[in-house]
Amino acid sequence: MLTNPIGFIRISLSQNDHYLGVDEMKLSTRGRYGVKAVLELATHYGREHVSIKAIAAKQRVSEYYLEQLFAQLRRAGIIRSMRGAYGGYALSRPPSDITVYDVIEVLEGTIEISDCIADTTCSNSDCCATRLLWVRIKDSIDDVLKSTTFQDMVDDYNNMKTNKDGVKGD
Repeated sequence: MLTNPIGFIRISLSQNDHYLGVDEMKLSTRGRYGVKAVLELATHYGREHVSIKAIAAKQRVSEYYLEQLFAQLRRAGIIRSMRGAYGGYALSRPPSDITVYDVIEVLEGTIEISDCIADTTCSNSDCCATRLLWVRIKDSIDDVLKSTTFQDMVDDYNNMKTNKDGVKGD
């Protein structure tokens, strides 16, 4: 039985809310579904391979879309595939050795919350207080993503299930 992966934080800038004068910070579907899919594999680590069909049904996303994400994750060495009757996907190493940052970096690229962080041509970058704020926010996000392993997320999920059901989750 597949578990229900927990949700994830939103972190990269989107330009969808200009009419409100607000920029919403969120991951694309690539990052969100990728993290949830890897978390699903982490909950099954060492037990069985999980079919892409089962993960797609659980997340209500197309198999084709997950195949695209899994191809990138496989090339990056985060997951592996196995063909055959008992085939499917599994993590290529223990969930304690894979960080959320690893997955986000493969699927999203480098996280930039503001264009001005990387803009070395800006004449105000030496004395811009808002740039310093964006750098601190980016560094904080990177720290959280780099320090959170998929084993941490599995443990959090199991604790949440235990607290909700009164019994240990699988």
